[in-house]
Amino acid sequence: MRYLAVITVVWALSFNLIGAFLAGRVDSDFAVLTRVLIAGVVFWPLLRPAGTAWQRMLGTVVCGALQFGLTYLLLYRSFGYLTVPEVLLFTIFTPIYITLLDDAFARRFTPRASLAALIAIAGSAIIRFDGISAHFLAGFLMLQAANLSFALGQIGYKWLLLRYPSTRPAHESFGWFFVGALLVALPSFLIFGNPARLPATATQWSILVYMGLVASALGFFWWNKGASQVDAGTLGTMNNMHIPVGILLHVLIWGQDENLWRLTAGGAVMALALWLNEHWRRNVAMRRT
Repeated sequence: MRYLAVITVVWALSFNLIGAFLAGRVDSDFAVLTRVLIAGVVFWPLLRPAGTAWQRMLGTVVCGALQFGLTYLLLYRSFGYLTVPEVLLFTIFTPIYITLLDDAFARRFTPRASLAALIAIAGSAIIRFDGISAHFLAGFLMLQAANLSFALGQIGYKWLLLRYPSTRPAHESFGWFFVGALLVALPSFLIFGNPARLPATATQWSILVYMGLVASALGFFWWNKGASQVDAGTLGTMNNMHIPVGILLHVLIWGQDENLWRLTAGGAVMALALWLNEHWRRNVAMRRT
Protein backbone atom coordinates (compact mmCIF):
# COMPACT_ATOMS: atom_id res chain seq x y z
CA MET A 1 0.00 0.00 0.00
CA ARG A 2 3.03 2.29 0.24
CA TYR A 3 2.85 3.01 -3.49
CA LEU A 4 -0.74 4.20 -3.11
CA ALA A 5 0.16 6.33 -0.09
CA VAL A 6 3.06 8.09 -1.85
CA ILE A 7 1.06 8.82 -5.00
CA THR A 8 -1.88 10.05 -2.93
CA VAL A 9 0.38 12.86 -1.66
CA VAL A 10 1.76 13.49 -5.18
CA TRP A 11 -1.72 13.76 -6.70
CA ALA A 12 -3.03 15.87 -3.80
CA LEU A 13 -0.19 18.33 -4.43
CA SER A 14 -0.93 18.24 -8.16
CA PHE A 15 -4.57 19.12 -7.55
CA ASN A 16 -3.46 22.20 -5.61
CA LEU A 17 -1.01 23.22 -8.34
CA ILE A 18 -3.67 22.85 -11.05
CA GLY A 19 -6.12 24.95 -9.07
CA ALA A 20 -3.57 27.67 -8.30
CA PHE A 21 -1.72 27.99 -11.60
CA LEU A 22 -3.42 26.16 -14.49
CA ALA A 23 -7.22 26.02 -14.12
CA GLY A 24 -8.86 28.72 -16.22
CA ARG A 25 -5.49 29.83 -17.60
CA VAL A 26 -4.14 26.92 -19.67
CA ASP A 27 -6.23 24.94 -22.14
CA SER A 28 -7.24 21.71 -20.41
CA ASP A 29 -6.87 19.55 -23.54
CA PHE A 30 -3.33 20.87 -24.03
CA ALA A 31 -2.50 20.25 -20.37
CA VAL A 32 -3.66 16.62 -20.56
CA LEU A 33 -1.88 16.06 -23.90
CA THR A 34 1.36 17.52 -22.52
CA ARG A 35 1.22 15.24 -19.50
CA VAL A 36 0.64 12.22 -21.73
CA LEU A 37 3.52 13.08 -24.07
CA ILE A 38 6.03 13.72 -21.27
CA ALA A 39 5.07 10.52 -19.47
CA GLY A 40 5.23 8.64 -22.76
CA VAL A 41 8.74 9.91 -23.44
CA VAL A 42 9.74 8.29 -20.13
CA PHE A 43 8.18 4.87 -20.80
CA TRP A 44 8.05 4.40 -24.59
CA PRO A 45 11.83 3.80 -24.91
CA LEU A 46 11.45 1.04 -22.29
CA LEU A 47 8.87 -0.92 -24.30
CA ARG A 48 9.89 -4.51 -24.99
CA PRO A 49 7.03 -6.12 -26.95
CA ALA A 50 8.85 -9.46 -27.33
CA GLY A 51 7.65 -11.93 -24.73
CA THR A 52 4.53 -9.91 -23.83
CA ALA A 53 1.12 -11.35 -24.74
CA TRP A 54 -0.73 -9.21 -27.28
CA GLN A 55 -3.79 -9.32 -25.01
CA ARG A 56 -1.79 -7.69 -22.23
CA MET A 57 -0.47 -4.99 -24.56
CA LEU A 58 -3.93 -4.23 -25.96
CA GLY A 59 -5.49 -4.32 -22.49
CA THR A 60 -2.89 -1.87 -21.18
CA VAL A 61 -3.71 0.49 -24.08
CA VAL A 62 -7.41 0.35 -23.14
CA CYS A 63 -6.63 0.93 -19.45
CA GLY A 64 -4.53 3.99 -20.31
CA ALA A 65 -7.26 5.38 -22.56
CA LEU A 66 -9.78 5.00 -19.73
CA GLN A 67 -7.79 5.75 -16.59
CA PHE A 68 -5.75 8.66 -17.93
CA GLY A 69 -7.08 9.97 -21.24
CA LEU A 70 -10.86 9.87 -20.86
CA THR A 71 -10.88 10.41 -17.09
CA TYR A 72 -8.85 13.60 -17.12
CA LEU A 73 -10.60 15.11 -20.13
CA LEU A 74 -13.99 14.59 -18.44
CA LEU A 75 -12.67 15.81 -15.09
CA TYR A 76 -11.33 19.07 -16.51
CA ARG A 77 -14.58 19.70 -18.38
CA SER A 78 -16.70 19.15 -15.27
CA PHE A 79 -15.19 22.32 -13.77
CA GLY A 80 -17.24 24.25 -16.34
CA TYR A 81 -20.43 23.07 -14.64
CA LEU A 82 -19.44 22.51 -11.02
CA THR A 83 -17.69 24.43 -8.28
CA VAL A 84 -14.49 23.02 -6.79
CA PRO A 85 -16.29 21.78 -3.62
CA GLU A 86 -18.87 20.03 -5.83
CA VAL A 87 -16.14 18.36 -7.90
CA LEU A 88 -14.49 17.09 -4.72
CA LEU A 89 -17.83 15.96 -3.32
CA PHE A 90 -18.88 14.05 -6.43
CA THR A 91 -15.55 12.19 -6.74
CA ILE A 92 -16.38 10.32 -3.54
CA PHE A 93 -18.42 7.75 -5.46
CA THR A 94 -15.30 6.20 -7.06
CA PRO A 95 -14.78 3.57 -4.29
CA ILE A 96 -18.24 2.14 -4.93
CA TYR A 97 -17.49 1.77 -8.63
CA ILE A 98 -14.19 0.07 -7.77
CA THR A 99 -15.71 -2.53 -5.44
CA LEU A 100 -18.62 -3.28 -7.76
CA LEU A 101 -16.36 -3.61 -10.82
CA ASP A 102 -13.89 -5.83 -8.94
CA ASP A 103 -16.76 -8.08 -7.86
CA ALA A 104 -18.07 -8.13 -11.45
CA PHE A 105 -14.67 -9.22 -12.78
CA ALA A 106 -14.50 -11.94 -10.11
CA ARG A 107 -18.19 -12.88 -10.50
CA ARG A 108 -18.86 -12.45 -6.79
CA PHE A 109 -20.12 -9.96 -4.23
CA THR A 110 -17.91 -8.86 -1.31
CA PRO A 111 -19.97 -7.06 1.36
CA ARG A 112 -16.97 -6.03 3.48
CA ALA A 113 -15.26 -4.27 0.57
CA SER A 114 -18.46 -2.43 -0.33
CA LEU A 115 -19.00 -1.48 3.31
CA ALA A 116 -15.44 -0.14 3.57
CA ALA A 117 -16.06 1.93 0.43
CA LEU A 118 -19.31 3.32 1.88
CA ILE A 119 -17.54 4.27 5.12
CA ALA A 120 -14.81 6.01 3.11
CA ILE A 121 -17.49 7.91 1.17
CA ALA A 122 -19.08 8.99 4.45
CA GLY A 123 -15.72 10.31 5.65
CA SER A 124 -15.21 12.21 2.41
CA ALA A 125 -18.69 13.69 2.61
CA ILE A 126 -18.01 14.97 6.14
CA ILE A 127 -15.02 16.87 4.78
CA ARG A 128 -16.37 18.24 1.52
CA PHE A 129 -20.16 18.53 1.71
CA ASP A 130 -20.60 22.31 1.46
CA GLY A 131 -23.93 22.21 -0.33
CA ILE A 132 -24.55 21.90 -4.07
CA SER A 133 -25.91 24.27 -6.69
CA ALA A 134 -29.25 23.90 -8.44
CA HIS A 135 -27.59 23.65 -11.87
CA PHE A 136 -25.30 20.68 -11.64
CA LEU A 137 -26.82 17.69 -13.48
CA ALA A 138 -24.59 17.92 -16.59
CA GLY A 139 -21.45 18.31 -14.49
CA PHE A 140 -22.52 15.56 -12.12
CA LEU A 141 -23.09 13.07 -14.93
CA MET A 142 -19.82 14.08 -16.60
CA LEU A 143 -17.89 13.58 -13.37
CA GLN A 144 -19.53 10.22 -12.69
CA ALA A 145 -18.43 9.12 -16.15
CA ALA A 146 -14.89 10.22 -15.19
CA ASN A 147 -15.11 8.33 -11.88
CA LEU A 148 -16.36 5.19 -13.61
CA SER A 149 -13.66 5.44 -16.27
CA PHE A 150 -10.95 5.86 -13.63
CA ALA A 151 -12.27 2.92 -11.61
CA LEU A 152 -12.58 0.69 -14.68
CA GLY A 153 -9.02 1.52 -15.72
CA GLN A 154 -7.66 0.60 -12.30
CA ILE A 155 -9.60 -2.65 -11.88
CA GLY A 156 -9.05 -3.58 -15.51
CA TYR A 157 -5.27 -3.25 -15.17
CA LYS A 158 -5.28 -5.22 -11.92
CA TRP A 159 -7.15 -8.12 -13.52
CA LEU A 160 -5.09 -7.85 -16.69
CA LEU A 161 -1.92 -8.63 -14.71
CA LEU A 162 -3.67 -11.58 -13.06
CA ARG A 163 -4.99 -12.95 -16.35
CA TYR A 164 -1.78 -12.44 -18.35
CA PRO A 165 1.16 -12.65 -15.93
CA SER A 166 4.67 -12.04 -17.19
CA THR A 167 8.14 -12.67 -15.85
CA ARG A 168 9.35 -9.43 -17.44
CA PRO A 169 9.43 -6.21 -15.37
CA ALA A 170 6.17 -4.23 -15.50
CA HIS A 171 7.89 -1.08 -16.77
CA GLU A 172 8.75 -2.88 -20.04
CA SER A 173 5.05 -2.97 -21.00
CA PHE A 174 3.63 0.06 -19.18
CA GLY A 175 4.41 2.36 -22.10
CA TRP A 176 1.30 0.96 -23.80
CA PHE A 177 -0.70 2.69 -21.05
CA PHE A 178 0.37 6.08 -22.38
CA VAL A 179 -0.25 4.98 -25.97
CA GLY A 180 -3.88 4.49 -24.93
CA ALA A 181 -3.99 7.88 -23.22
CA LEU A 182 -2.52 9.51 -26.33
CA LEU A 183 -5.22 7.96 -28.54
CA VAL A 184 -7.77 9.93 -26.53
CA ALA A 185 -5.86 13.11 -25.65
CA LEU A 186 -4.47 13.95 -29.11
CA PRO A 187 -7.79 13.87 -31.04
CA SER A 188 -9.47 15.78 -28.22
CA PHE A 189 -6.88 18.57 -28.42
CA LEU A 190 -7.03 18.70 -32.24
CA ILE A 191 -10.84 18.98 -32.15
CA PHE A 192 -11.55 20.97 -28.99
CA GLY A 193 -8.23 22.54 -27.98
CA ASN A 194 -7.76 26.31 -27.84
CA PRO A 195 -4.27 27.32 -29.10
CA ALA A 196 -4.81 30.81 -27.67
CA ARG A 197 -4.64 29.40 -24.15
CA LEU A 198 -1.25 27.71 -24.17
CA PRO A 199 1.10 28.15 -21.18
CA ALA A 200 2.42 31.70 -21.05
CA THR A 201 4.84 31.63 -18.11
CA ALA A 202 7.84 29.60 -16.98
CA THR A 203 5.87 28.60 -13.87
CA GLN A 204 3.05 27.09 -15.92
CA TRP A 205 5.50 25.16 -18.12
CA SER A 206 7.41 23.96 -15.04
CA ILE A 207 4.21 22.68 -13.46
CA LEU A 208 3.28 20.81 -16.65
CA VAL A 209 6.72 19.20 -16.72
CA TYR A 210 6.30 18.17 -13.07
CA MET A 211 2.84 16.81 -13.87
CA GLY A 212 4.21 14.78 -16.76
CA LEU A 213 7.30 13.37 -15.07
CA VAL A 214 6.09 12.87 -11.50
CA ALA A 215 2.28 12.94 -11.31
CA SER A 216 1.77 11.10 -14.62
CA ALA A 217 4.80 8.90 -15.40
CA LEU A 218 5.73 7.89 -11.86
CA GLY A 219 2.22 8.50 -10.52
CA PHE A 220 0.27 6.16 -12.78
CA PHE A 221 2.97 3.48 -12.79
CA TRP A 222 3.21 3.34 -9.00
CA TRP A 223 -0.53 3.74 -8.49
CA ASN A 224 -1.33 0.81 -10.75
CA LYS A 225 1.48 -1.22 -9.18
CA GLY A 226 -0.03 -0.55 -5.76
CA ALA A 227 -3.55 -1.22 -7.01
CA SER A 228 -2.49 -4.67 -8.20
CA GLN A 229 -1.24 -5.55 -4.69
CA VAL A 230 -4.29 -4.68 -2.56
CA ASP A 231 -7.92 -5.73 -2.43
CA ALA A 232 -10.82 -3.66 -3.71
CA GLY A 233 -11.79 -2.34 -0.28
CA THR A 234 -8.35 -0.84 0.37
CA LEU A 235 -8.06 0.46 -3.19
CA GLY A 236 -11.49 2.07 -2.97
CA THR A 237 -10.67 3.79 0.30
CA MET A 238 -7.30 5.04 -0.98
CA ASN A 239 -9.09 6.58 -3.96
CA ASN A 240 -10.68 9.06 -1.57
CA MET A 241 -7.63 9.82 0.58
CA HIS A 242 -6.62 12.61 -1.80
CA ILE A 243 -9.44 14.71 -0.32
CA PRO A 244 -8.12 15.15 3.26
CA VAL A 245 -4.50 15.16 2.06
CA GLY A 246 -5.27 17.74 -0.62
CA ILE A 247 -7.08 20.02 1.80
CA LEU A 248 -4.30 19.68 4.38
CA LEU A 249 -1.70 20.68 1.77
CA HIS A 250 -3.97 23.55 0.76
CA VAL A 251 -3.89 24.80 4.33
CA LEU A 252 -0.17 24.26 4.89
CA ILE A 253 1.10 25.66 1.58
CA TRP A 254 -1.34 28.45 0.80
CA GLY A 255 -2.65 29.14 4.29
CA GLN A 256 -6.27 28.77 3.24
CA ASP A 257 -8.93 28.75 5.91
CA GLU A 258 -10.52 25.31 6.14
CA ASN A 259 -12.78 23.64 8.69
CA LEU A 260 -10.13 21.62 10.53
CA TRP A 261 -12.72 19.87 12.69
CA ARG A 262 -14.43 18.43 9.61
CA LEU A 263 -11.04 17.56 8.11
CA THR A 264 -10.04 15.66 11.25
CA ALA A 265 -13.41 13.94 11.65
CA GLY A 266 -13.63 12.93 8.01
CA GLY A 267 -10.03 11.73 7.93
CA ALA A 268 -10.65 9.63 11.04
CA VAL A 269 -13.67 7.98 9.41
CA MET A 270 -11.64 7.20 6.28
CA ALA A 271 -8.81 5.80 8.41
CA LEU A 272 -11.42 3.63 10.15
CA ALA A 273 -12.52 2.30 6.76
CA LEU A 274 -8.93 1.30 5.95
CA TRP A 275 -8.46 -0.37 9.34
CA LEU A 276 -11.77 -2.25 9.17
CA ASN A 277 -11.06 -3.51 5.66
CA GLU A 278 -7.59 -4.74 6.65
CA HIS A 279 -8.98 -6.30 9.86
CA TRP A 280 -11.71 -8.14 7.95
CA ARG A 281 -9.24 -9.26 5.28
CA ARG A 282 -6.90 -10.76 7.89
CA ASN A 283 -9.75 -12.56 9.63
CA VAL A 284 -10.86 -14.12 6.34
CA ALA A 285 -7.26 -15.17 5.58
CA MET A 286 -6.90 -16.74 9.05
CA ARG A 287 -10.10 -18.73 8.67
CA ARG A 288 -8.86 -20.11 5.37
CA THR A 289 -5.57 -21.37 6.89
